[in-house]
Parts: sequence; C-alpha cells; structure tokens
Amino acid sequence: MIYSQTVPLPAPVSDFLRADVRAKLAYLDRRVMEATLEGDGSTVSFSVASNIPDRERQEIADRILQLVHDMTEDAFEPEIRVLETRSGSIPYADDPMPALVARGEVFQEGDGFFTLGPELAAVVAHVDRRLEGIAAAMGARPYRFPALISPAYLERVQYFKNFPHSLSFVTHLNPDIEDIRRFGNDACCIDGYVHADPALFSRAPAMLSPTVCHHLYAALENRHIDAPGLVATAHGHCFRFEASNMYALERAWNFTMREIIFVGEEDFVAAQLERVRAAVAPILAELDLTYSVETANDPFFVDTFRDQAAYQAAFELKQEIRADIPYRDRSLAVGSYNRHGSFFGRTLNITTANKDFACTGCFGMGFERIVFALVAQHGPDPDGWPAAIKAIVDDRCSDKDSVGEKM
Repeated sequence: MIYSQTVPLPAPVSDFLRADVRAKLAYLDRRVMEATLEGDGSTVSFSVASNIPDRERQEIADRILQLVHDMTEDAFEPEIRVLETRSGSIPYADDPMPALVARGEVFQEGDGFFTLGPELAAVVAHVDRRLEGIAAAMGARPYRFPALISPAYLERVQYFKNFPHSLSFVTHLNPDIEDIRRFGNDACCIDGYVHADPALFSRAPAMLSPTVCHHLYAALENRHIDAPGLVATAHGHCFRFEASNMYALERAWNFTMREIIFVGEEDFVAAQLERVRAAVAPILAELDLTYSVETANDPFFVDTFRDQAAYQAAFELKQEIRADIPYRDRSLAVGSYNRHGSFFGRTLNITTANKDFACTGCFGMGFERIVFALVAQHGPDPDGWPAAIKAIVDDRCSDKDSVGEKM
C-alpha cells in the first residue's frame, strides 16, 4: 500500500527554478517513492509506503521545505540570452519510447542504462563522424580516455562539493580468497540489486567518469601549453546518477558523448567555441531539429546551487543546445558550449605561453539525447526522418528486418 501527502510551500517556486527543484526532489529521501513539484509550484506531493509512521512522514515534509528554501531563498532570475534558433515542422507529438522498445531499437538493461539498436546506432555513428570532421579541421589531437577516473582528482576540482548527487563509485571484492569464496557461494541479486555482505567489498579506489574533458585536464597537470593553444577531442562513456529522473534516453546514468576541448588563453578558448558553434549548426539542420542555443547553468547540488548557478549566469559561461521535445512540451539540452575560466589552470598548474594559468573550455554533444530529440520530433520510424539521415540508416541497416518485434 502507498500513502501520498501534499506539502504546501510558503510561497510558489518561481517558474525559472521549477525544473531544477523538480530534478533535486529525486534525491530527497530513500523512503520516498516519488516526489513531485506540482504545476503551479505551490505544493509538493510525495508518496511513501503506507507503513511509514507519522513522525517519519513529517521528517520528509520538513526536508521538502528545507530543500525548497535552500534552492530558492535569495535566488534571482538570470537573464536567458538566446544566441541561435532554428524552427521547422515537427510532425510527431507522441512519446517515442514505447515504439522504440517494441521494435527493439531501445533496450533498457537497468535504471538509466540503455542499448541502442542498429538504426539509432547508425545515426550516432554519423553524427560522431561529422563532429570528428569538425575537430580535425580545427587541428584537434585525438585522445582515448578510460571510463574510470581518479577520486583524488574529482575531489581536487571540487566535483565532490558541486555534484555529489551524480557521482558513481567503483569497487571490487577484497583480494582475500575467503571473502571471494563467500561472495561466490552466498551472493545473489534481489530486485535488481546485488545482495551480499558489504564487508566483502573494498573502499572505492576509482569512480566512473562524469564527463570527458576532465581526463584531459588531469593529464595536463603541471604542463605548459604552447601558443596559440591546445585543441583536443575524444569520444567517451560518461556516468551521472540521476535517481528517479532516469526514465528514458533523455536522462541516462550511462551515456556517451564526444567533446572538443580547448586549453589556452581566454581569447583563444572563446574564439574556438564560437567556431565550433558555427560548425555544429549544419549538423543540427541535417537532423532537421527545432532548437535554440541559450545561456544556462549546470545542475549543481542543493548546497552550492544558488551561488554557482548565479556565477555561471552572470558571466554566461554555459550555453546549451536545447531541442524541443513535443510530447513533454519542453526542451532538452542535447549539447553545450562551456567556459571554465582559469579554474582548471590554477587548480592543476597548467600554464600558457604568456606564463598565465591556462583557461579551458569544451563543446560536448550527448548522443543518446541527440537521437532522442530526433525521434521525439520526427517519430521512431526512419521513414519519417529527414531524407539524408534515412539514407544513411538504410545504407547501414540493410538487414534491419532480421530481428522482428518483441512478441
């Protein structure tokens, strides 16, 4: 049995903060099955097991009030500046996920991690080749980075402080034959979770990388960057835990992306990001996406949200490519252009030809999100996709009928 309760807020959450508050409610409390900021922002509804005592329900209600207070007190609405728009006809308005799952084009292996079928994989491969071409034209050095990243590095660059809610930890069994034997004999999977004695596992010596560019900055520690600056590119797996927000391809725990990364003087980084933005626009047009490029902020944790988001907004350090998702009546960030100032240069002692601390920036496109935007606007069937994209898919998936729909 489920018990639901509504918590009135002292004042409605301002429209510009509602998406961020809704996202953070997913991390509210382990006892909560669902917590939702209602449409007008004046109440939060949550659901728990009916056997939760009144005292604990009140604790949860108090947590809701505290979370909303921490994110909204003294918050000011940033000016969202739109730098670029593209409009077109959007022939599809339904949720594409059920049809993609039925046709085998998406298979959900677990909460937040998905397998893409041949048609969507063909679109990803094409977009990645186009981005590689942009990077090559900019003289980018190709890198390959691991999925694991050093926890000491993430702590040093304040990821622990700013994004603790999204971190993913890597462990292993103790290198002890008796512990390993106990696991082999006793461990099992219950409700999708590993069930075993926690004492059998080591402390986390590694973490799953939340983004691509951090690996480059770690590799450049105590290094000097020659003029005019460094351009690098890499494709990688990224991991950001999003709790109950991980409901479709638009919110994945494990996703893939390509980044083009810049290190050098501030003017160099800014100029390269503008160059990338101009080069990416034709790719979005080829996909026939309706989108805008606008200033934005990262999803900082509750404790640092107001200050960090305000800082990003004031200096327009982040710009997002936001594609329309018709069936949700809102947009989704499918890529971003980011400037970090000299933060990584100072923190990691990366210097430039002028003996300044280097500035950094990056462009990244999430492949699961870009294909989701495509199918959300044009439908799950390639016959409805833009002609150039359909031709690429047809060429790469000529044997697409060899696996039928799920019975």
